[in-house]
Amino acid sequence: MSANDITRIGMAARYSEAAVFNGIVYLAGMVPERGDVDIKGQTEDVLAQVEQRLKECGSDKSRILRAQIYLTDIREIGLMNEVWDAWVVPGAAPPRATVQAPLANPAYRIEIVVTAAQA
Repeated sequence: MSANDITRIGMAARYSEAAVFNGIVYLAGMVPERGDVDIKGQTEDVLAQVEQRLKECGSDKSRILRAQIYLTDIREIGLMNEVWDAWVVPGAAPPRATVQAPLANPAYRIEIVVTAAQA
């Protein structure tokens, strides 16, 4: 496999869960698997998915280059940050953007997109 090859993981007809190119991991937007929990529970769920997908791609949360977080209600940023702050690796907090946006499913309160370097 050459450095210019693109590896796609979790491919479906519409999108891939992840793509790896030239040592960089690009994750699709991760959404909660459960819509019946609060923002903290949904954040924990999504971050666990991010961590698992990064591992599958040869990376980990200490290698995150950028995170984009979408919240359906920006007033929940403090509660989301409690979970984020406990999860992020001390000394390795990535650049991050957090915005309010409607999501595809009204039960979703959060979606996170991550780009990371492979280990």
